[in-house]
Amino acid sequence: MLRRSALTLFAAAGLAMSAPLTAPAVAAVPTAATAYPTTPVYVADGAGSYIKGTLTWYNRSATFTGTLKSVGCRRAWYSVFDGYANPLGARSSSTHCNTMTSVPATLPANVVGGGSYVGVCLDDAKGKPVTSCGVYPRP
Repeated sequence: MLRRSALTLFAAAGLAMSAPLTAPAVAAVPTAATAYPTTPVYVADGAGSYIKGTLTWYNRSATFTGTLKSVGCRRAWYSVFDGYANPLGARSSSTHCNTMTSVPATLPANVVGGGSYVGVCLDDAKGKPVTSCGVYPRP
């Protein structure tokens, strides 16, 4: 009796019982991934050495991809900070002498939204800054 009542209700509502069941529509997936914000970096010492590359900002980290040109011995140093100037993470490359080399780094910034800015320096072989650091805010 219950079955007949349900069929009667569907028929009364004008629903076709012979139509195949279909899955609900699914939202289209974007074809391109959302780009993360980036910041160009350039720090030079005035004697021919420099760091040049790009910072990419993520939710809980930042990455640097680029090169170090060293005249004499230099290393790259990076540090990420929150909006209150608290350090979140620092990294440095090894020392490179009279060369051009890739110096990638991943900087941890384990706070909601990630870091607010990154400092990038050229250091001498002993870790002493040889230039003023470049400061790069998150876009």
